[in-house]
Amino acid sequence: MGKINQPSSQIRLTNVSIVRMKKAKKRFEIACYQNKVQDWRSGVEKDLDEVLQIPQVFVNVSKGFVAPNDMLRESFGTTDLDKIILEILNKGELHLSGKERSQQIAKLHNEVLTIISTKCINPKSKKRYPPTMIDKALKELKFNMTNARNAKTKALEAIRILVDKQIMPIARAQMKVRINVPSKLYILEEKELRANMFSTIESIKKIESETEIVCLIEPENYKQLGAKMNELKGTVEVLDMAVIDDEATL
Repeated sequence: MGKINQPSSQIRLTNVSIVRMKKAKKRFEIACYQNKVQDWRSGVEKDLDEVLQIPQVFVNVSKGFVAPNDMLRESFGTTDLDKIILEILNKGELHLSGKERSQQIAKLHNEVLTIISTKCINPKSKKRYPPTMIDKALKELKFNMTNARNAKTKALEAIRILVDKQIMPIARAQMKVRINVPSKLYILEEKELRANMFSTIESIKKIESETEIVCLIEPENYKQLGAKMNELKGTVEVLDMAVIDDEATL
């Protein structure tokens, strides 16, 4: 990233996302492209030039006031813009525009509905509900979709309410699988498998040198379980793609 020795003057920027940080009781800001800060922090975007509108530190982006070098040195102990910008970008507070906030809410809303659709079924038909039907049910329940840190947490909260209120027949769906794994290796990994991958164990049988387990798992754990069985020289067979965990047997 190139450095710009910008005098303390005004630079006008539009359609900007502002990241703000207080340092030594002074406020500093950087100007970023809309929707790019979250991509940078999540690791999706790795090119800093795609994030920053201009490689400069401001005291006020909206007014275009650039932070003078003496203020940067006093607050950050350096005038190295690269280091200062990265610190603000990684640790500062993101201020969203009205348009960005609306886009973020809409994206979260759709992610929540998709997660619920994949995790739940009609217990009678064992079919999944489309997101539109789930959205209608949540609106009837006056469920607040906006106050969430992430989509998964909000979706789990919504599922609990939907299952409890039953304004439509709905239950949390899981996969039923049969696992065959060498008994010696299963003994070593049993604690981890029970804690991180199995939801409910329905049966365990020891057949010669192998252990057979029939259990329910969360669908999102299937890929990880398959990789683990490859590592343990075991196998995974799907018995049912959508079942309801009524009660644990073991």
